[in-house]
Amino acid sequence: MASGSSGNCQYIESEKGKILIDGGLSAKKIFSLLKTIDLRPEDLDAIFVTHEHRDHIHGVGILSRKLDLPIYANYKTWEAMEESLGKLEMKNIKKFSNEKGFYFKDMFITPVPTFHDAVNPNGYTISDEKSKVSLITDTGWVSQEIIDAIRDSDLYFLESNYDIEMLKNGPYSWPLKQRVLSTQGHLSNENCSEVAREILKGNGEALVLSHLSIENNTTHLAYKNMEDTIEKMNLKVEKSVVDLDIATRFEPSRLYDLKEKK
Repeated sequence: MASGSSGNCQYIESEKGKILIDGGLSAKKIFSLLKTIDLRPEDLDAIFVTHEHRDHIHGVGILSRKLDLPIYANYKTWEAMEESLGKLEMKNIKKFSNEKGFYFKDMFITPVPTFHDAVNPNGYTISDEKSKVSLITDTGWVSQEIIDAIRDSDLYFLESNYDIEMLKNGPYSWPLKQRVLSTQGHLSNENCSEVAREILKGNGEALVLSHLSIENNTTHLAYKNMEDTIEKMNLKVEKSVVDLDIATRFEPSRLYDLKEKK
């Protein structure tokens, strides 16, 4: 639905469930985006939060109040964001441990701990009997544990935040550049390629590059970097082997129907 420092929100639907991952835009904007994919806000079943930064939770509280939606987040993230979300129904406060996967309707949700300057950030793998989707953004490092958790997905939603040279020569202050470059910051295009070399098998999986920086990246640089990486692996982009896409900031990117692809 939207990806970047201005706001993050992803929509995932299974046969029995409809969920959002994060709600970092205003509720009004999220409602508008849902309409563009012919979805009524009332059809949503839950919101799953990755971490407490504003670009991931801005609309979460009001969405819960307006739609009576449960909000799922790990214990420490709930402690960090609860005041920002405002008054909520107790039944809609759902806490989990990052060490344990759990079912929500027909989806098995696995929190995947990430590395970011938040209290206890996590990504997610979400699977049913037919498909697996992995969402990993806002992490300065991808550990072997993350690789193992997301491997064998049908769709990877993976951060490709910045081009190293653009960041080093760009407008950010030196402390901010250090933050982005750190293991508690974000993944560069080059980092993203390193992860791709570990996880892509050429089995028709889709890779969506996400959370691109406006100041320190371009869609062309991110796409070309990954396209070159994929071709060096002797795979082909957009030819039924690996489907490569860029997540946009304020409009839905291409919709993926993994059942149709199979």
